[in-house]
Amino acid sequence: MPAPSRDLTGTVVVVTGAGGGIGGATVGLALEAGARVVAGDLREDGLDRLVEEWGPERVVTVLGDVREESTADRLVAAGVEAFGRVDSVVANAAVGFYGGVLDQTSEQVELMVDVTLKGTIWLARAAVRQFRAQGGGGDVVIIASVAGLLIGGGKEAVYAATKGAQVNLGYALDRELREEGIRTTVIAPAGVNTAFAAADGRFGDGDPAQGPFMEPADIGGAVVHTLQQPRRMRTELWTMWSLAEKH
Repeated sequence: MPAPSRDLTGTVVVVTGAGGGIGGATVGLALEAGARVVAGDLREDGLDRLVEEWGPERVVTVLGDVREESTADRLVAAGVEAFGRVDSVVANAAVGFYGGVLDQTSEQVELMVDVTLKGTIWLARAAVRQFRAQGGGGDVVIIASVAGLLIGGGKEAVYAATKGAQVNLGYALDRELREEGIRTTVIAPAGVNTAFAAADGRFGDGDPAQGPFMEPADIGGAVVHTLQQPRRMRTELWTMWSLAEKH
């Protein structure tokens, strides 16, 4: 007897940071599972590829900066306009800089806080408004990091603070919203082979593509699996590690 699974066919999923990496993998896997997707990103090129591959009847795109509350509102509104509803949102957009607490500029610190934390809050607020308006519950999935659980590496204090805030936001939202049928899930991966990980300096001269790290599709698959869980259950926190990593 197969495990029970919620069919995502026809459901509408909003994903931020959808132009590549974990976000792009999540979009592709959600579409393969039958969902329709609102893909948001700051850059246009990755979004254009999604529309070319899947067509405008399956995926619509929104250009915008998640630091602005209006971007979250436009993402949810785009789902309602194109598909009539929004069932799930995935707060994936984030910024991180590796280094000691004094190594980042003031602008870099503000960028990490604003994109990772404020961007998640704005999306959650926009989603909850829509879930309540249409009824039937919904899903808020937050892509955090093991750094936010104080079990990552060193030299990432500010990044860890933003990810820890995401974890605590997820727990608090779960307590607040679960009686309405709104599930909140925090997925906290360790090292993932993405351009994000390669660019932030944590691997030095190393190439994460050559290391024993997880792939974006591993995290995207966890998102889709979470959304496919029967509505009677929820996953509050899912930590993900490669077999090679220690903590």
